[in-house]
Amino acid sequence: MALPEPAGPFILSLTAIPVAYLVNSMSAASDPLVIAALGVVVLLALLIVLYYFAQGNPPRDPLFYVFAVFSFTSVIDLIIWLEEDGYISGFMEFYMKEGEPYLRTAHGMLICLWDGTVHYLLYLFMLAAIARGKNYKAVGLFWLGSLLMSMLVFLPGNVIGKYGTEIRPAFILNVPYLFLPVWAGVRIFRERHAFPKFPAEKVVAAQNEGILQRPLDVALILYLLAAIVFTLFRGLLALDCPADSCFTYIYQYEPYLRDPSAYSKVYMLVNMFYLLPFLCVSIYGLLVPGCFWMLDWTVVFAGAMAQAQFAHTGSSIYHRTPYTYRVPLESWWEFMILNVAYTLGMQLLAYRCLRYPAFFLKGEIETVEEGKKKK
Repeated sequence: MALPEPAGPFILSLTAIPVAYLVNSMSAASDPLVIAALGVVVLLALLIVLYYFAQGNPPRDPLFYVFAVFSFTSVIDLIIWLEEDGYISGFMEFYMKEGEPYLRTAHGMLICLWDGTVHYLLYLFMLAAIARGKNYKAVGLFWLGSLLMSMLVFLPGNVIGKYGTEIRPAFILNVPYLFLPVWAGVRIFRERHAFPKFPAEKVVAAQNEGILQRPLDVALILYLLAAIVFTLFRGLLALDCPADSCFTYIYQYEPYLRDPSAYSKVYMLVNMFYLLPFLCVSIYGLLVPGCFWMLDWTVVFAGAMAQAQFAHTGSSIYHRTPYTYRVPLESWWEFMILNVAYTLGMQLLAYRCLRYPAFFLKGEIETVEEGKKKK
C-alpha cells in the first residue's frame, strides 16, 4: 500500500468513523482525563501507521504526515457536526459531554463543519499534489490562513467566554493546531508559486501602468478603504463603544456581538489588530510596483477571512445561537450583503494578485537592468 498516493490518506482518514464509534462505546470514555489520553494515543497510532506504510514509497514532503493526520481529524469534526445537528448518533457523544462541550455552540458547530468540508478537501488536494510532485503553494497559503484564524478565535473564546469554567484536559488536543501550522507555513512560504516566469518586458509594461489605467485595482482600493472603516468600526463595537451609532448597529444588525460565548468579540479584536494593518498596506501594494509579498499574504488573509466570516456570519443566523443574539429578520438581507461583500472582496484581491502577478514581481526588473549593463 503506497500511502503517498491520494487514495491511501483518503482511506485512512475514513477510519475516523469506526474509531469514533468504538471509543464512544467504551465505558472509560466518560472520564475527561481518559478522553484526552485516548485522543493522544489515537493521533500517535495514526502517525505510526502512516510512517509504516509510507516506507515502501516515502513522501518527499514531510508535510504529507501533517496533512494526513489533519484529514483524519477533519472527518472527526464532520462527524461531530452531523451528530450534534441530529443527522447521526452514537459516535461522539462522549467527547461532547466530557471532552470539549463548547463545541456545541453555534461557533463550535460551524468551525467543525468548515474543518470537515473545506479543510478536508484542501488536505486531500495537497496530499495529491505531494504524491504527484505538483505545486500547492497557493492552496497551502489559503489553508494556513484559514486554520490559524480558526485557532486565534476559537482558543481565546473558549477561555474567556461563558465556557471558560468548563475547560477539560481534551483542550490540549488543540495544541498541534497551533504549532504544526506554523512549521508548515514556514515550509510553504519557501516554495515558489506555480505561475510561469513572465518576460521582463511584460513585467516592466505592467509596472509602468498608472493606477487609473488599472480599473480593477481602483475597485479593489475602494473595497480596501471600505473594509478598513468596517473593520475598525466592528473592533470598536467589541470594545463596547458607547456611541449611539454603535448601539443601534449592534441591536439592529449584529446582536451576535453581545453573545456571551465571546467568539465574536475575539474575532473583531483579531481583525482590528491583524487584518486592519494588512488592509492598509495592501493599498500601498496596489499603488507601488514590486511588492512581491502581496502574492503570498493576500492568499493567507483570504483564507483567514473566508473561515472567520463563515463562522461569524453563520453563527449570527444559526439555530444554536439564542434568538435574542440572532440577526433580526428585518435587517437579514442588509447584514448578509454587507458580510458577503466584505468576505468576497478579499478573495477577489487574492485572485487578482495570483492571476495577474506581473505588477508585484521584483526580480525580473533587476534582471532587465543587469542585462542592459552586460550589453
